[in-house]
Amino acid sequence: MQAEARIGPNAILQLVDVLERRGLGDLCAHVLSRAGVARPPPDASMLPQEDCAAVHRALRELRPDEAEPILRASGLATGDYILAHRIPRPAQAVLRLLPGRVAAPLLSTAIARHAWTFAGTGRFDVVSRRPLVFSVHDNPLIAGWQADRPQCIWHAAVFERLFSRLVWPGVTVRETACCACGDPACRFELTEG
Repeated sequence: MQAEARIGPNAILQLVDVLERRGLGDLCAHVLSRAGVARPPPDASMLPQEDCAAVHRALRELRPDEAEPILRASGLATGDYILAHRIPRPAQAVLRLLPGRVAAPLLSTAIARHAWTFAGTGRFDVVSRRPLVFSVHDNPLIAGWQADRPQCIWHAAVFERLFSRLVWPGVTVRETACCACGDPACRFELTEG
C-alpha cells in the first residue's frame, strides 16, 4: 500500500491565519467546510496534499475575486514562516552577504532538496539558472483546476519572499505557464529587481 502524498501544513495554516487576520473568520469556516477539511492544529505536521488542494480550490470557488490576494498573502506568510523556522540564521546571513549570482543557485538547490514539502507528488525542477526558472510538473495544489491564466499565486509568493529576503530585494516572480491552463508544468521566472 502506497503512503498518502503529503504537503507542508503552511499551505493551509497560513491561509487560515490570513483569513482570520482580515476578519474573514466566517469565510474561513466556509472554505474548510466546502473543502471537507478540518482545521489543522498550529503544530500540524505534513498534511494530505488533496486536503491542501481542496482548501485552495474552495477559496477560489467561493471568492474568485478575492482568492488571488488572499493566496498571495498566505504565500508570503509561508515564506516568513520558512525564514523564521526552517532556514538557519547563519545560513541566511551568509546568503545575504553573497552576490546574487552565487546566492541564487545556493538557495535554489536548497529549495529543490526540500521541494517535496510543497510539491507533494509533483516534480520540482530548476529549469535554468540564468535566468532563474523553476517548474512544478503535476502540481497537486491545482490538480483538476482549469483557468485561463496562471493560478499558482501561493507558490510564486513563497518564492518571492525567500528570494527577496535572501538574494535580490526587488525580485520579481512571474508564473509564465500553469498546469491549470493546460500547460505541462507550472513555470516560474525570477528576475532581479
